[in-house]
Amino acid sequence: MTIEIDKKIVGYEVLESEQPEQQDTNEVTAEEVMPDNKDSDPVTAEIIQMHEKLERPEMLLGSTYKIKTPQSEHALYITINDVVLNMGTEHEMRRPYEIFINSKNMDHFQWIVALTRIISAVFRKGGDVTFLVDELRSVFDPRGGYFKKGGKYKPSLVAEIGDAIECHMKMTGMIEDKGIDECQKEILDAKRREYDSIHAQGNSSSAESSNEFPPNSQLCMKCHTKAVISMDGCMTCLNCGDSKCG
Repeated sequence: MTIEIDKKIVGYEVLESEQPEQQDTNEVTAEEVMPDNKDSDPVTAEIIQMHEKLERPEMLLGSTYKIKTPQSEHALYITINDVVLNMGTEHEMRRPYEIFINSKNMDHFQWIVALTRIISAVFRKGGDVTFLVDELRSVFDPRGGYFKKGGKYKPSLVAEIGDAIECHMKMTGMIEDKGIDECQKEILDAKRREYDSIHAQGNSSSAESSNEFPPNSQLCMKCHTKAVISMDGCMTCLNCGDSKCG
């Protein structure tokens, strides 16, 4: 610190090393940084998140999913490419990097291109991207949804794209597949056989496919599948096992 002398010097002395140096008046004291007031919040440093920039490799591993809706004669093909992180180590994992959607139907071309670019940008940003599944599946078509083969209800085409992304994330291990266990599955199969035997009409009218549910089933509000039947005064879903009787 520079001090300007504007008076005549009449004397001087040398300070000993034992004498404490005069504290700079411009220096901030500890009391100013951390006041004695216990109610005040302590001063904390700003945390800067650091991340590694990932460049797109020359080759990516991908999977393609086909979506066929009753609202269009042309199918939708969804391709999700994954980047392999920590290849060759015990921490090797696959993470989605980009998505492409292709179809002969050009009615939805504009918003499909926008959707693929946004989803790809979220994939490349990294972190927990599983929230995309819930966001897409909560989109409802104002014209109404549709039922797929097997009684599965789809509220919109966007929701079905979310189902395809969920299926891919379950395959790569990003989402844990919390399906019904084998014991519960055996119980549901037994209830289904009992229901079919009670409501059998004629010789072959009740011969349903193993992946379809009774035609008079109601819609399950949990898994959105027409698989709810009434057995012994209790409404039970033959697809997810949801029951009002516990």
